[in-house]
Amino acid sequence: MTVLVFIESQDGVIKKASLEAISYGRSIADNQGYNLIGVGFSIKDSEVLNSYGLDKLYNIDTQGDYYFNVERYSSNISSIVEKEKASIAIVSSSADSRYLGPVLSVKIDAAYLSNVIELPSQYEPLKVKRSCFTNKAFNETQSEKKCTVLSLSSNSFGLKEKQGKMEVISESYSNLTNNLKVSSLDKATDKVSIADADIVVSGGRGLKGPENWHLIEDLAEVLGAATACSKPVSDMGWRSHSEHVGQTGKPVASNLYIAIGVSGAIQHIAGINSSKVKVVINNDPEAPFFKAADYGIVGDAFEVVPTLTEKLKARKKI
Repeated sequence: MTVLVFIESQDGVIKKASLEAISYGRSIADNQGYNLIGVGFSIKDSEVLNSYGLDKLYNIDTQGDYYFNVERYSSNISSIVEKEKASIAIVSSSADSRYLGPVLSVKIDAAYLSNVIELPSQYEPLKVKRSCFTNKAFNETQSEKKCTVLSLSSNSFGLKEKQGKMEVISESYSNLTNNLKVSSLDKATDKVSIADADIVVSGGRGLKGPENWHLIEDLAEVLGAATACSKPVSDMGWRSHSEHVGQTGKPVASNLYIAIGVSGAIQHIAGINSSKVKVVINNDPEAPFFKAADYGIVGDAFEVVPTLTEKLKARKKI
């Protein structure tokens, strides 16, 4: 029996979330005495995977087509699931993987369990702990299928290296009819992507205008963080929609989330609730975000943030 992991990449470079999914899969494989195999598409830096205990990698040549294509991806992966007799397939919780997971589960007649946060508590039948109700509660869900697709919540397991010797199998992209045509692609130019970031610094309307966004960027640079924004900020055109986080934007599960001038609408809090530590800076002591925060600073962002940035810069020089 085997555990299969979908290895997501961007322009051939493996994403951090996939390394976490491999770490999770390795622990399951070790527990059950299974092999761990990965499936990726036109991966360029596959040697990185030797440090995470992958036994075998199917590297599918997409023939220059680097766009995510759920029909082609799911068809290729499903054939490998059948070939390798995989009983567990693991994907991350990225937007592409959340799209892929349910489609793949239908193709292989598997159960699909999202928002998984821990290793299975039992294997026959498979039972896992999941977050639910926009990360306000947890439940244990049992799979009644022979094969199960698990979507691992970001930053819930962490990266765990394990040296190994990986076999690489190169295959061609299945020549399937494609009903989807990508006419253009706008890429975010952030130094750190929101999806992979351990720290996210987010701004809201409290910054009063795009000309003040340097406060967010300066703090993020010191912390090595990704920058983000609330929905009103992206709607007004202050920042790109690629930075909009929340239930209606990108979900965030960082280790540290700093919200500056963000009031804390329900949809925003629901989208960042998986973050481990939440810090709020706002001059309104009644802002809803304070009820969800681990730490809060009531103060003017134009005074607090530059001071915090300078203190962090000085600390880094020590």
